[in-house]
Amino acid sequence: MSKEKKDTRKQNEEEELHEVEDVREEKEAVKEETAKEGEKGQVQELGEKLEALNDKYLRLSAEFDNYRKRTLKEKMELTKSAGEKVLSGILPVMDNFERALKSMETAQDVPALREGVELIYSNFKDFLSQNGVKEIECLHADFDPELQEAVTKIPAPAEDLKGKVVDCIQKGYILNDKVIRFPKVVVGE
Repeated sequence: MSKEKKDTRKQNEEEELHEVEDVREEKEAVKEETAKEGEKGQVQELGEKLEALNDKYLRLSAEFDNYRKRTLKEKMELTKSAGEKVLSGILPVMDNFERALKSMETAQDVPALREGVELIYSNFKDFLSQNGVKEIECLHADFDPELQEAVTKIPAPAEDLKGKVVDCIQKGYILNDKVIRFPKVVVGE
């Protein structure tokens, strides 16, 4: 073959190679464009999901804040009216005391008056027990510093009363297994 034909052929081959490379480059560019569009779609989709989650979070946060405020308000109202039941239960006892005081002014029969006051005392004691208040029994029991407050110590009148409560100066009370007032006692030594 002649040199010219070879050069032409070589030129044609080079041109074909360039065309093939151009086609490849175009395909890669199209692929890159498609990938970018896909990424844009994914980014847009993720943005929408983020917006939805953010909205859901804000609503949940507001709902919790409302719940917290509502329960706080209910607690405040409950504390304001907590003693209402107890106080309304004491009112009949108060009425009985007023009647007893009125009858003391004109009463000639002291035993009957005493019986009336004892009835009021019994009524009040029943009311306390119905509300969970119990008296702490401590006389002649072993001294317990967690349940009793020692006011003083005296020599024990009998040998078996050493380390025990000899006298109760002020009664103590328990409300639902919690000491609300410790008894003040005298301990024998």
